[in-house]
Order: sequence, then structure tokens, then C-alpha cells
Amino acid sequence: MNLFSLEGRIAAVTGADKGLGRKMAEALAEAGADIVTVGRADAGETAAAIQGLGRKCVELRGDLSRPETMEALAGEMLQAFGRLDILVNNAGVTPVHKAEDYPREDLDLVMDVNVKSLYLLTQYIGSDMIRRRRGRIINICSVQSFKGGRNVSAYVASKHAVAGITRAFANEWGAYGVTVNGIAPGFMETDNTALLRSQPGMVENIAAKVPLERWGCPEDLMGPVVFLASDAASYVNGHLLVVDGGYLND
Repeated sequence: MNLFSLEGRIAAVTGADKGLGRKMAEALAEAGADIVTVGRADAGETAAAIQGLGRKCVELRGDLSRPETMEALAGEMLQAFGRLDILVNNAGVTPVHKAEDYPREDLDLVMDVNVKSLYLLTQYIGSDMIRRRRGRIINICSVQSFKGGRNVSAYVASKHAVAGITRAFANEWGAYGVTVNGIAPGFMETDNTALLRSQPGMVENIAAKVPLERWGCPEDLMGPVVFLASDAASYVNGHLLVVDGGYLND
């Protein structure tokens, strides 16, 4: 089981204040990593949970809707513990509108948070990993990286882009000992799906399309993120690990 140990490693998780990000940060800490949380919202509860596991946690504030600030934020992330061994790009937004009515301001928001800031953080943090010839980058994609969705056209476009970024960076950086992979969650019980889940019958209708007959929960990503961050995945690169209960297979 030493292959799955993250003892002595430093991981950063964006959007770690709640939901998927929080549980992934906790999982990495439980596996032995010290954590840097990054986001606009208070991640105090996440930090307390990590410290309760006996690990260190540094909470950084950064607005991922402002790509122009990512270089400075990356510098803070690297300075928190002197380096980063693992970067989990989790933060994302999902405004819901019909394609013909999608507001320009929400399109810009989705692309800034989900694509541009992710790309830039990966670039800045990855450059340091290249220098040290070791690193793990994990981008949170989506089953919508493979599908078209409905009423979330900007989100779908952004997640297709993140899948492409993952594969492209993996091709270029593998030779330096830096792996770049993605996790593609299915329908998860998070704040991002609250509006969808509030529609009459929607929870039941989607669950019926999942072979496991349920929605996913944040805890379902804890094992996958530890795997991809660990030495157990040392020969996994450019892969999108689908965690959807079998939804795409149905």
C-alpha cells in the first residue's frame, strides 16, 4: 500500500471550500499530503478537517475569474510550502441558460474560471515541476467532456477544452516526469447541480440512467484523486478517469 502513500508531499486544490474539492483535499491529506487550498470563498472548514487529520494546511484566497492574477497566485501557492508536488484543478462554474440566450457575461465567466485560469495555473505550477522533474497534475473534467448536455453549452465547451488541455500537456510534459490526468465525474450531488436537482423528477430520471442507480457524491472522488496523485499511477498519463456509476456506458 506504500504505492498510494502521499507522505511528505504537498498538494494544492482549487475550489476546496466545499463539495468535490473539499473531499479531494481531505483524501489527499489522509494519504499523507500537506495541503494548500485555493479559492475565493472561506475554506476554514476544509482546513480544520485537514488539520484534524494531522496534516498542515495553508489557505490562499484567489479569484479564478481573473486570469490576469494567476501568475501571482501561482507564486503564492509555490511559496506556501516551498514547492508543489500535486495540483488539482477543481474550481469551476456552471451557469444554466439555453444556448440561444446564453449571456456574454456568463460565457466569459465560464471560460475565465474553467479554462483560462486552469490553463495558466497549470502552466506556472507545471513549469516548476518540470524544473524539479516530478509532479502530478489532475484536472477535474466531466462526463460533459464527452457529451453535449442541455442548457449548459458554455460549461460543455469548457470541459471539452479541459480534456484537450489535459491530453496536450500530458504529451509535452511526460518526458520531464510530470503526469497530467483528468477525472470526469458524472452527476454529483453538489451545489453546481442544485438547480438541476430541484426540477421535479430530475433526480429520479437521471438515477434511472445510471447502472448504479444513484447520483454520485463528493466522497466518490476521494479514491480516484489519491490514485492519480500517487506512485500507483506513475505510468498513467493523459488519461480521463470517468467516475460516473456507469452513466456513459448506458
